[in-house]
This record gives sequence, C-alpha cells and structure tokens, in this order.
Amino acid sequence: MGLSKVRKEKEKMNKGFNTDLEVEFELPKNDLNKLLKQYKKVKKYQKSSLYAIKTLDGTEEIVSSLIKEAEENPL
Repeated sequence: MGLSKVRKEKEKMNKGFNTDLEVEFELPKNDLNKLLKQYKKVKKYQKSSLYAIKTLDGTEEIVSSLIKEAEENPL
C-alpha cells in the first residue's frame, strides 16, 4: 500500500471526526485521539462478520458490555 493511499484512507476515516472543535469539557488532545481510535475499532468490529456470528450464538461480550455500561451510567 503506497504512502499516498494510506493518507487518503486515514483522511477518509477521520472525516466527521473534527478534533479541532470546541467542546464543553476539557480533555487532552492525546486522550481524545485515544478515545476516537477505540471508538473506530469498536465500530469496525461491529461491521465484521465475526461480530454477527457471535451475536447470533450469544457469545458476543465486547459491544454488549459497553451498551450495558452506558445504560447504567447515563450522561
């Protein structure tokens, strides 16, 4: 994979994740980037066929635990 293709892919993935926006709480830019990276990994996992199979047989724990945690601790 060429360097320009990698850059284009990265730009494509970052579209919609503008980290230069002002937010109501302070969070170091490094922590924000880690959070976005983790979010992107979870979304990629949700789109995978492995997630679909695990959901069907009832052994999926990663996303379901995140959803349960969010329901228990609403903002």
